[in-house]
Amino acid sequence: MLLSPVRRTTAIAVLAAFLLAGCAKVGPDFTPPEVQTPGNYRFGKVTAESTQNLKWWELFNDPVLYELVATALNHNRDILIAASRIEEARAFVGFNRADQYPRVDLEGGAGRGNFVGTRSSTTNGNYFIAPVLSWEIDFWGKFRRATEAARAELLASEYAYRTVQLSLIAEVVSTYYRLLDFHKRLAVSRETLKSREEYLQIIQKRFKHGIVPELDVNQAQIQKELAAASIPLYARQIAKSENALRILLGELPHGIETDYGLDAQLPPDIPLDLPSNILTRRPDIARAMYLLKAQTEAVGVAEALRFPSFSLTALLGVASSEVSSVTSDGGIWSVSGGVLGPLIDFKKNIRRVQIEKEKTRQALYRYENTVLHAFGEVEDSLAEIQTYREELAAVTRQRKAAKNANILSKKRYDRGVSSYLEVLDTERSLFTAELQLSELKQQYLNAYVKLYKALGGGWASAVKAPGAKTEKP
Repeated sequence: MLLSPVRRTTAIAVLAAFLLAGCAKVGPDFTPPEVQTPGNYRFGKVTAESTQNLKWWELFNDPVLYELVATALNHNRDILIAASRIEEARAFVGFNRADQYPRVDLEGGAGRGNFVGTRSSTTNGNYFIAPVLSWEIDFWGKFRRATEAARAELLASEYAYRTVQLSLIAEVVSTYYRLLDFHKRLAVSRETLKSREEYLQIIQKRFKHGIVPELDVNQAQIQKELAAASIPLYARQIAKSENALRILLGELPHGIETDYGLDAQLPPDIPLDLPSNILTRRPDIARAMYLLKAQTEAVGVAEALRFPSFSLTALLGVASSEVSSVTSDGGIWSVSGGVLGPLIDFKKNIRRVQIEKEKTRQALYRYENTVLHAFGEVEDSLAEIQTYREELAAVTRQRKAAKNANILSKKRYDRGVSSYLEVLDTERSLFTAELQLSELKQQYLNAYVKLYKALGGGWASAVKAPGAKTEKP
């Protein structure tokens, strides 16, 4: 069956528009930047890829810690905001993609009167109703570029979500270890206070019998109060750490119950061969790359604005010269095309392209800077683990020696061989060493947390964290 002139004209126009829409796309195409990886780290060899799957926080073998991380991943407000931004970016992709296709609106109107540009002797009425198709043909790829930019921003938002997860897990674990550290230091302070109170009573009895001078009593009182003052200090730090941890969990501030002390925490083993390409799994690096891609596509959009735009408009409907009539006078139709392009804009469109190119250059620098910082963080974490391990061993030996010296100094003082100053010195050394040992243990464990974060989620293959989305970008 032959097409009517209206349908034939419309079909030809639409077919031509589809052909024109895919024939050109100006602007640069995105090419992922090359990332140079080191042959080895200063504090660790880098030669092989680990294939084991694990959730890194389980390596510390603390069920309380695992529960805290799982709760935070499901209820932390920053996580929920990041997840919402993914949905926003996904909607933005569809919003931009719609510009590539024809738009159909409904246009209509009705009127009655005796004015038709001038006064008429008769009263006239009319109405019309028709769907209107309008389409700006994506001849230069402007809308396709914008859609690709939006899609790259969607991927960037998904990696931003993973970055927030990564930072949140690290913050929860590090805060938990600081909490255990303050609990340990509080316990040390209470034990020290109890010991000093008992020894003060002994010295006070000796003073009453005239065996020791009053100065020894005062010195013992000073040492007792120093230990007593540290108790509210660490109790305050515990309360603040618990409150901070609860906020990370998305809960109102209150206490944290745990049966696992700092001494029970054992750091995981680091594989002898850390893969250098593990940094490509860091979500912040991937996010920076997709933001660079989105900005590269923006250059194409700016380039397309320098060229004429082609549009197609079609109308098909009914009209009548009498409003009160149910019947119409017949169908109406119209097909038209248009072109609109810059002629004299004093280089505004050229400047727009230059602006987007400079933004792309900045995005590339941000990407390269992210990579550099990533390698630096791995180096720092490996250095911390090695040096904290050595420092921890030295302070452990120091504490052992200080404890023995304290016992010996008290025996010497009890026998009248030495003055109480010797006891004071060993008391201070022992108390300091015990507090320092607790803090170093916490810093040593948190060095592993920093390494996990620096390696983009651990030294094993990526796994789905509790509360994480299942879809992949």
